[in-house]
Amino acid sequence: MKRGAEEREGEEGGSTSQAAKARRSHPHGKETGLTGYVNSTVSIITNDGRHILGLLKGFDQATNLILEGSKERIYSPEEGVEEMELGLYLLRGDCIAVVGEVDDDLDSQIDLPSLKGHPLSEVVH
Repeated sequence: MKRGAEEREGEEGGSTSQAAKARRSHPHGKETGLTGYVNSTVSIITNDGRHILGLLKGFDQATNLILEGSKERIYSPEEGVEEMELGLYLLRGDCIAVVGEVDDDLDSQIDLPSLKGHPLSEVVH
């Protein structure tokens, strides 16, 4: 007869269950990793210096990301920031340098055509 994980954990004094909970949650009650960003807009910097934004729909243990409605922001010192629509997009985890949550209200207030800046360089590890 197969037994559930809860039964096995109960036999071990519950320490496995508490350890599993500790790995999944932040000491201050916040979720760790990317779980809290699912269905939120995220900003991603790739190892080759690209800036991609999109709605995070899913991820896996290798940090491969699925983005919906994604777009790339292309920076130029002479012209404003250009946005290229990418749509549904899959990013390999080994190509990602940084992932952060975007405040959609603040982001919508940015005047991208008037922003000028040099493109990011490649990330060196």
